[in-house]
Amino acid sequence: MSKQKPIFESIAPDFGHSFTYQKFDAFQNNKNNTWHFHPELELVYVNGGSGKRQIGSHMSYYTKGDLILIGGNLPHCGLTDALTENKSETVVQMLPDFLGANFFGLPELKNIQSLLNICKGGVAFYGATKLKIGEKMEILEYQTDFQRLLAILNILNELGKSSEYKILNGEGFAIKTEIKDNDRINVIFNYVKINFREEITLDEIANLVSMTVPSFCRYFKKITNKTFIQFTNEYRLVHASKLLAEQNISITEVCYESGFNNFSHFNKSFKKFTGQNPSEYRNEIKTIVA
Repeated sequence: MSKQKPIFESIAPDFGHSFTYQKFDAFQNNKNNTWHFHPELELVYVNGGSGKRQIGSHMSYYTKGDLILIGGNLPHCGLTDALTENKSETVVQMLPDFLGANFFGLPELKNIQSLLNICKGGVAFYGATKLKIGEKMEILEYQTDFQRLLAILNILNELGKSSEYKILNGEGFAIKTEIKDNDRINVIFNYVKINFREEITLDEIANLVSMTVPSFCRYFKKITNKTFIQFTNEYRLVHASKLLAEQNISITEVCYESGFNNFSHFNKSFKKFTGQNPSEYRNEIKTIVA
């Protein structure tokens, strides 16, 4: 198993632009699916489809598209891949002070200021907000640079007023300042992403980041508010959720494909994580899709 290097993504807007806008579809896929981080805020709208959210130490499964605002330097993974079956993905990235150091301090922009505070841990929007803002983000494709800038401010203001949101990392994600922490956590997350189907021992993962097991356990709990075993099992359970919803394979196969080697343990863990056993979860997803 090869050691995965952490990825710092350098985002450089085109000359004459203060933010980055990208749209991906069937003809141009977003291939940035490794764990990465950058100081820019990232607003992502996924039009349709279903997939996994991996933002900071939070992991979950989404259906019928997604609208996410990710804070700066918050490690995350691409929301779409070849299996997501979404129509398109729109991504806007900008530094928190992209319009000047004090711009968002203006009283007229208090909604946006509030939004910038809560997005440090990643925010998922749902309901009418997801649909309304999703449409506004898709229209960006047809606007001039100036219209886009005004539209982005309008979008941020609308999101700041919305109550239809869920903060993904309740206390924020505690790796805002130390780049070495970003490096370490990216190594760990990328390793879990690639090797979650196999057993990952504490010795193995601690050695990967040149730490003793006790030091690693304290470090990981401090950074993520989770034990490494809890984090890895949650990753496996989110993958299981995706398989249950999208693949016509038995629940036993889902169990082993997700890295669990004990079916009883898988059932108990899944019910604790989602509130339902795997068969109940699969039946509910089928009802939603229908």
